[in-house]
Amino acid sequence: MSLPGMSRRQLPSWRDVLVVVAHPDDESFGLGAVIDTFVRGGSRVRVLCLTRGEASTLGGELADLGATRARELAEAGAALGVAETRLLGWPDGGLAAVPVGDLAAAVADELAARHTDGVLAFDPSGVTGHPDHAAATAAAVHAAEAADRPVLGWTLPVEVAAAVNAQFGSGLVGHADADVDLDLAVDRTSQRSAVLAHATQAVPGSILWRRLELLGDREVLRWLRPNRSGPAMR
Repeated sequence: MSLPGMSRRQLPSWRDVLVVVAHPDDESFGLGAVIDTFVRGGSRVRVLCLTRGEASTLGGELADLGATRARELAEAGAALGVAETRLLGWPDGGLAAVPVGDLAAAVADELAARHTDGVLAFDPSGVTGHPDHAAATAAAVHAAEAADRPVLGWTLPVEVAAAVNAQFGSGLVGHADADVDLDLAVDRTSQRSAVLAHATQAVPGSILWRRLELLGDREVLRWLRPNRSGPAMR
């Protein structure tokens, strides 16, 4: 869906980027290398996270986990060069049950807070199969449509998703090359530092590390709403 003249190997030249995710750690575990590429290209990046992860459902002795997640998100954002992080309190694990208009209103507030050139989110599949991820992206697209802003969706190469699923029995969703709009070379140095800031979630031997190993220096994205913001980053 990219316009003629847009490069498949470069991000758009957005000055202000709003990242919309469901859980603290999505910005690092999923989008970290893409966010880093935007930042190194001169973009100002803001992160809006709609839930506090398991913090709202675990309870008991872990009641303060929400504060921990907020600190982790801020530390991870700093590692990635993010300008602002905002963590909301919608129910994790139940985000799909919240009316999309309510979630989109929160996204719209962030879009209106600055002149936002474009939005970065997960693919509508949720990539991991988690319904919270799909709900967050639906809200991002809904708000972006109202504001007439482009949206980039992060996905996986189908072969990477298949390899991880075969090893872990997971439900990752990828896309074939023909369905991918941007195929980027990335540096994962900042992403790995950001991942380590999420000490509650960065479990050794987890799917995350295998996925990053298989991806190497590559990330792929699809246009969920077409870009109209001019040339790609140099």
